[in-house]
Amino acid sequence: MAEVGEKAPRSLRRQLLRAIVPALVAVLIGALWLSTAQLRDLVDVAYDRSLAGALKSIDHNISTASGGLAMEQPYLLLEFFELTANGNVYFRVSTEDTLAEIGNPGLPMPKAPLRSGEPVFFDDVYQGEPVRVAALARVMNPPLYNDAGGRVIVQVAESLDARQTFTNAILFRSIERDLFVIVFSVVLIVFGVVVAVRPLERLRQEVENRPADDLSPVSGSEVPAEVQPLVTAVNRHMARYEAQAALQSQFLDDASHQLRTPLSVLRTQVVYAMREKDPAEARLALVAMQDGLDRAVRTTNQLLALARARDASIGSMLETAGEMLDVCEVCDGVVRSLLPVARLKAIDLGLDRPDEAVSIRGVEWLLREALVNLVDNAIRYSPRKGAVTVRIMCTTRKVVVTVDDEGTGMSESDIARAGARFRRGTAGKNTTGAGLGLAIVRTIADAHGATLTFAPRAPQGLAVNLAFSLAPLRTAALRNENMAI
Repeated sequence: MAEVGEKAPRSLRRQLLRAIVPALVAVLIGALWLSTAQLRDLVDVAYDRSLAGALKSIDHNISTASGGLAMEQPYLLLEFFELTANGNVYFRVSTEDTLAEIGNPGLPMPKAPLRSGEPVFFDDVYQGEPVRVAALARVMNPPLYNDAGGRVIVQVAESLDARQTFTNAILFRSIERDLFVIVFSVVLIVFGVVVAVRPLERLRQEVENRPADDLSPVSGSEVPAEVQPLVTAVNRHMARYEAQAALQSQFLDDASHQLRTPLSVLRTQVVYAMREKDPAEARLALVAMQDGLDRAVRTTNQLLALARARDASIGSMLETAGEMLDVCEVCDGVVRSLLPVARLKAIDLGLDRPDEAVSIRGVEWLLREALVNLVDNAIRYSPRKGAVTVRIMCTTRKVVVTVDDEGTGMSESDIARAGARFRRGTAGKNTTGAGLGLAIVRTIADAHGATLTFAPRAPQGLAVNLAFSLAPLRTAALRNENMAI
């Protein structure tokens, strides 16, 4: 339910019906009005044809040859016309000056002057009754009164009752048909909208009925094409959420796996130190506690670094936060930050780098984290007064960062399993105690599309190579040249 003050979500079904049905009804009503008007015109045309036929029949029976206006037996013709018209019929034949007149006097004339030979049809009232009148004017032949331009006017009129009754009957049937079309169309549209929205309802029910831990993709095979991008976006979001949930679960598993034992040992050491009365023994317990805390802090930092590296890989940070980095500057910063650690063991820590800048695309903090783990691991497992060297080599296709040490190296089995979490190597070999350092480096290398390899050194030691595919802009000089181009 919507909270107080919030608008309830609008129904797609209602929005479609509100947009389509009124528009359809308006269009159909307009079509009904137009068809009604056209039907009236067609009925008038049909009836006017019969009026025109009577008008011409009377005109053919008019004669002025006797010196006066004469008409031969019009009543038989009018009786037949009355039968077809189903109403009262009137006629009038007169000269234009009305000096001679036959038939029903006073039939209304059109308001506009008549043109010779062109019949005119109009509605009027005669003796209190609505009538339809047809009028025709033509030149008399022979003329009367020696008036060569004189004309005779013929008029025929019929009452509109029968015509109106017939028109109303047709209109009623037409309206019935159109109303049925309107109702049937509305029903079809409502049914179509309900059917079209039904897959969305099924999709909603499918998502609602899922268990909380079910993050499998939603099937969008039955939803309309317009909704497919939404389903795809939801599936992508669920995939990202599933990946994040897996990372969190993995981090919790890693933390519980690695921190449970050091914390338990630390607690035991604290209890022992509190119970010990000999200051020398208590000091030894405190030193052991300090070493345990150092290991726990290092393991915690590595767990956090590994989680961040995995999250960066899944989130495609290279696409969003990637930039051109100078590998030489990054390595120089790592070496300087670890110099105090190397001096504690009197280790000669050096950097062999080219004079020019070497650029790759990457995320600086990730690359720095990987190099810190490699160099720190080399320092940790190198003998006292040994040497650790970071070398940067650049070819036309790749950039290789190598960390050389003089430690005990790694066996072939250790190299084959290097980078696995919580793997302990052969005693004394060059692997991190918790197995997280190389796992961090491998994860960061995968995120950058780089490769991590290991090679024993003679007479002893290990060379760890981190090879990056060369970016199109390898050096600062090349970058300037391409920008100039």
